[in-house]
Amino acid sequence: MAAQDPARSHGSSHGHTAAAWTAVTVMLIGFLVGAIAVVMLNWPLFWVGVAIVGSGVVVGKVMSMMGLGAPVTYTQPGAEERAEGRRAPDA
Repeated sequence: MAAQDPARSHGSSHGHTAAAWTAVTVMLIGFLVGAIAVVMLNWPLFWVGVAIVGSGVVVGKVMSMMGLGAPVTYTQPGAEERAEGRRAPDA
């Protein structure tokens, strides 16, 4: 019997996408730049680090919109209708 990957056994793809990995990597680089800047007391470089963190959020969202993120799932009854602007059927 083949062993299952424990990271995927719960049925979630949380964090297993190119968009997530890229966003986190860019944000980690931003935090690193900001931390080094604080140690060096270089405030302009600190704000560059903050901008890099913000760009990581944007990069992740854009990549997700390009289809490189996790697919959208609807778990609540009527959620798909509400997302599309339709009225959910009464239960």
